[in-house]
Amino acid sequence: MSGRYGGQRRNGGRPDQKAGPEIRGRRDAARLSEEIRKMAGASYGRYKSLTGDWEFEDFTLTIDRVQSDPFAPPSRISVRIPADVADMPDHAWHSPVRRRATADYLVRQAYRNLKGASLRIDAGGQEVIERASGRIHDGDVLLRLGIELPGHGRKIDARSAERELCERLPDMVDALRWDALDAAEATAFADTVEDTAALRDQLPALGLVAFAADGAVLPRRSGVSDLPMEGAAVPFESPESLRVSVKLPHRGTVSGLGIPEGITLVVGGGFHGKSTLLHALERGVYDHVPGDGRELVVTRSDAFKIRAEEGRGVERNDVSAFVRNLPTGSDTADFSTENASGSTSQAANIAEALEAGSHTLLVDEDTTATNLMVRDERMQALVHGDREPLTPFVDLVRPLHREHGVSTILVMGASGDYFDVADNVIMLDEYRPYDVVDRARELASHREDAEFTAPAHRVVDPRSVSATSRGKTKLKRRDMDVLTFGENDVDVRGLAQLVDPGQIVGAGLALRVLAEEKLLDGERTLAQALDVLEQRLDEGGVTALGRGFSGDYAMPRRFEIAAILNRLRSLRVRRLV
Repeated sequence: MSGRYGGQRRNGGRPDQKAGPEIRGRRDAARLSEEIRKMAGASYGRYKSLTGDWEFEDFTLTIDRVQSDPFAPPSRISVRIPADVADMPDHAWHSPVRRRATADYLVRQAYRNLKGASLRIDAGGQEVIERASGRIHDGDVLLRLGIELPGHGRKIDARSAERELCERLPDMVDALRWDALDAAEATAFADTVEDTAALRDQLPALGLVAFAADGAVLPRRSGVSDLPMEGAAVPFESPESLRVSVKLPHRGTVSGLGIPEGITLVVGGGFHGKSTLLHALERGVYDHVPGDGRELVVTRSDAFKIRAEEGRGVERNDVSAFVRNLPTGSDTADFSTENASGSTSQAANIAEALEAGSHTLLVDEDTTATNLMVRDERMQALVHGDREPLTPFVDLVRPLHREHGVSTILVMGASGDYFDVADNVIMLDEYRPYDVVDRARELASHREDAEFTAPAHRVVDPRSVSATSRGKTKLKRRDMDVLTFGENDVDVRGLAQLVDPGQIVGAGLALRVLAEEKLLDGERTLAQALDVLEQRLDEGGVTALGRGFSGDYAMPRRFEIAAILNRLRSLRVRRLV
């Protein structure tokens, strides 16, 4: 009996996907062309016989995984270009920063070269992030790509397959040789990234948590485009009182707004650029491509964006600094819920960020729980303190810095209560920043601080973290919204500093490493497990996450790894320490 697309039905009604005989002997470019041509019109499953290494004159092609049919996820291939062929000069990859930058540049060049092809490579967006699709190792260039192997229905389209693998792919490799590249452009790309990294590294010594260079372009083209606004964008210009000069390896001395450690308030009227500045600072934990406009807008690498996330689960979290004396009698030093309110979710987010090691919090009032941010005098007079379980953030932000070294940058437009606690106040007026701290202090009132006790650390039950579903690893993302990890669908929309789809997958792979390699062993705290993982990634790079995984992924930060772990509905904590 013939199936819908022809061929005999086997294995419960699926069309025959016979792989064909194993290809033995010589496996070079000419043989690959020959074998593909012989497959013309054959069952799609014959493509599987191509799996393995094929030696081209100047590179090695490895066909890692072949899709089961034309409608399945794309096949995966990898390419190794030897150092003597790539001929990358030492200055392009002699340091980890330049190696990451040059690899990113090569991937972007490959992406441009492959436009219109069935071959695909993950080139990312405006951020320069280490990703599995492109690496440089001892001068070798290593690329990972996807390809939708051509077919007519479930029959092999041999001519198109030969064109993609035996013509388009070698052309791409030729275009990535150093002598074929625009060497000045490639060098400038790496120089830009190196300057950004050097600037970020200098922030602690300068007593700064962030820096925004004069002339930077912060506004984006639209709400759905991360490209810089053209024409109407107002170049950033720092107020003289907060202007700082910094010397960089390639650009020399640059000036800009230096945001000091402590509590910085960003104020101004609606649509004058407050949230635009904060958004740029959120992304300032990453390096950016030349021409982005935010190349020299940097934030300390441990900065974490805090928001309320009503409905998220919370597992044994110490939120006692913010929440006490609940009417239900729940212990807020060991607090759990499957459906957090806006205030308790925000409190949990702060506690979790501190647990993961953040010392820089970024907060925008538009995405917070108002009752956790402020309580004015009239509300306090009406609802006495013994009837209000919440301690507002305004009473905690100063001891958080003074006693624990945690700085906060807050965007506020509706309440002046934070004038009482701010070390710096920056007003945005038509996208131009002004230092208005003196005027804010004139308006400030005396405020008594509350006590901030650092939240307890947690020891995770390793049995509660598993990427397995029905005996198989299940790990995939849905757009930028959801990570499927084993039996869990994790809502990641509240994690503003996940900026690349590959990071979502990378974070899922990181959770798999934490669980399967017993970094979460029931004895280490979560922070200690993240320390071990981070050390492995520093030594082995992003591919240390991808054992047995052939898809695209990019390097996540420890803070987003922890945040996704904390949003697993299956998560269980053994004890608090």
